Amino acid sequence: MDDVERYFDEHAQPLFRYLVRLTGDPDLANDAVQSAFMRLVERGSTRGVERAWLYTVATNSVLEEHRSTARHQRLLGASPGRAPVGDSPRDPLDRVEAGDRTARAREALMSLAEKERSALLMREEGFSHREIADSLGTTTGSVGTLIARALIKFSEALPPGSELA
Repeated sequence: MDDVERYFDEHAQPLFRYLVRLTGDPDLANDAVQSAFMRLVERGSTRGVERAWLYTVATNSVLEEHRSTARHQRLLGASPGRAPVGDSPRDPLDRVEAGDRTARAREALMSLAEKERSALLMREEGFSHREIADSLGTTTGSVGTLIARALIKFSEALPPGSELA
């Protein structure tokens, strides 16, 4: 069990960060991290487990939950989930501007297909093209193209003159 604990210490935070960016919901991301590591515990060992496997399990878990929640909200006529939570800037104007930037980025990110969004976010977490390809079920050669197209779509989805920094 030591190897699972070590694996958790090494991968839980980056996995959580990736899932929050993917979904915008820290609670959902936390549940998916726990679910992925429970699957790892059920395996009994981290032997043969690559980081891509862990991210694939967590991504599938969060996407299925996200789809269920979206269907449920549509049925109830509820509004979409809340935006991701981060540290608040000290100045109220900075807080408003940061919220606007976050909303624009989130909207642009959500306009991408799931595969494109996952590829971009995995790249931001430092995954190699091989790991992204394994996780998304595609070839290494297509990952670069997928990311390039996703970046173009992302930038086109931002309002003209938008700054995210």
